[in-house]
Amino acid sequence: MEQSPEKSPCPELILASNSPRRRELLATAGYAFRVVPPDPDAEDAQGSGEPPQEMALRLARQKAENVAPKIAHGLILSCDTIVVCRGQVLGKPVDRNHARRILQLLRGNRHEVMTGVCLWNYPGTKPQLCTAVSVLLMHDIPDQAIEEYLDSRLWEGKAGAFGYQDRLDWLTLLEGSESNVVGLPLDLVAEMLRCHGIEPPTEIEPSSKIQPSSKDE
Repeated sequence: MEQSPEKSPCPELILASNSPRRRELLATAGYAFRVVPPDPDAEDAQGSGEPPQEMALRLARQKAENVAPKIAHGLILSCDTIVVCRGQVLGKPVDRNHARRILQLLRGNRHEVMTGVCLWNYPGTKPQLCTAVSVLLMHDIPDQAIEEYLDSRLWEGKAGAFGYQDRLDWLTLLEGSESNVVGLPLDLVAEMLRCHGIEPPTEIEPSSKIQPSSKDE
C-alpha cells in the first residue's frame, strides 16, 4: 500500500514590525511567529504625487526587504498603515503641534485608514501585496479634549496622531475592520496565510474592504 506523500512543513512566520500593537493582535489571534523588526530607515517619505495605496504597499514591502537579509528563510509579514483625510496622507506626527493639526483636521470628518500588507515566502518567491481599507468618522471633538489627549502622549508613533483603541467614543467605524484601524487587518492576513497552509487558530472578524495590488507582484 502506497503511503501518501508528507505535507511540506509550513514556513516560519516572521513579523517584520516594531509595533507592539501588531504583535499583540497577531498573538491574540493565536498565530505562532517570531519578530524581526526592520531598521528605522526602512521607511521613507511619500513620493511626489504617489497615491496613498501605492505608498502603503511600497512601505510595507520596504520593511520586508529590509528584514529579508536578516533571516535564512521564512514567511515575512510586514505592514504599513496610513490615514487619508480630504485627500491628504496623514503619517506619524513629528511633534505635539503637528499632532494637534492632524487631530483638528480629522475631527468632524470621514477618513480612511489604509494598511498595506506584504507577505513574502523568502527566498524564492515574489512578495504578495494587498491593501485593507476602513472608513471612520471622527466626532466633533472640543479643543480641550484634544489637548488632554495630547497630554497623554498616546499619539506618539501613530499614523494620524491617534489610536482607535485610545478613545473609542471619539470615532464611529463606518466600513471595514477594527483590527485594520489598529494596524493589522487580521481578516486579510488570515486569507493570505491560508495560501501558505497556515490556518487561523481562532475565529477572525468579518472582512474589511480589501483591495489587491494593481501591480503584478
